[in-house]
Amino acid sequence: MSAEPEAPEPEPGSAPPDIPAGLARGSPVFLVGMMGAGKTTVGRLLAQELQYAFIDLDAELERRTGVRIATMFEVEGEAGFRDREETLLDELTGRRAIVLATGGGAVLRPASRERLRARGLVVFLDVAAVEIARRTQHDTNRPLLNSPDRRARIDALLDERLPLYRAAAHLRFRSPARNPRRLASSILAHPALAPLLPSRLCPSDAAPGPQDT
Repeated sequence: MSAEPEAPEPEPGSAPPDIPAGLARGSPVFLVGMMGAGKTTVGRLLAQELQYAFIDLDAELERRTGVRIATMFEVEGEAGFRDREETLLDELTGRRAIVLATGGGAVLRPASRERLRARGLVVFLDVAAVEIARRTQHDTNRPLLNSPDRRARIDALLDERLPLYRAAAHLRFRSPARNPRRLASSILAHPALAPLLPSRLCPSDAAPGPQDT
């Protein structure tokens, strides 16, 4: 993947022209992308500005089952985990006024992609493989990255999933190596988000300012 720009912007031509009709205050926002893309960090920032609830799909699944994702993979296999993930995704995408950070593989099943696109605004956080490797290097709760060649595994997952993220998403943003607040501000400044903003936050207010230090 190409180097990321300093200031994240929507890529021209990267999002389909079919932004969901009827977006309004309370319409949910769903974040998709690879592990390490920043979905949880950016999602919390978006939820704060939108005055929405924030839910991390993997964290909610762990909370409800009482076990870690890695344990689910070990006991039930990936298929069993995906069944649980799909069921919970179906429930959560039916809620209003939430920002939902999905797991990296939540787009693997066609029914889940269809639900995401039909029920809210889907934002794809696109991140380079080298950055994924850096962000996840100390994370031991990533069973799909348990490989002697972690970078090769990341590359393989990206090859498989990138077309699915693009198919599911209405908007696509680069996730740079730093400054998640600036990325969140760029997302909020996109015209598609305007109907979702609280009255105190107009689109001009959401425009990114000077880079944080």
